[in-house]
Amino acid sequence: MDILYFAWVRERVGLSQEAYQTSAATVADLIAELVARDAGYAAAFADVSAICVAVDQELGDLSTPLADCREVAFFPPMTGG
Repeated sequence: MDILYFAWVRERVGLSQEAYQTSAATVADLIAELVARDAGYAAAFADVSAICVAVDQELGDLSTPLADCREVAFFPPMTGG
């Protein structure tokens, strides 16, 4: 799958995107794998309540399944105006 990172999530991880192989069943499982990789990921996902996620370009949450997923995007909450 491809993982995309936006705004301050990208800054903390140090990448805008990456190809990633995982057996994670849910977004929460994927985040746990990423946090275990290094301090940048741990910093980016330290407060998961401050991160939004889209799976195959549809908004999701930590319990969203990743089966047959092609893309996961992480980004800060959006504001209107």
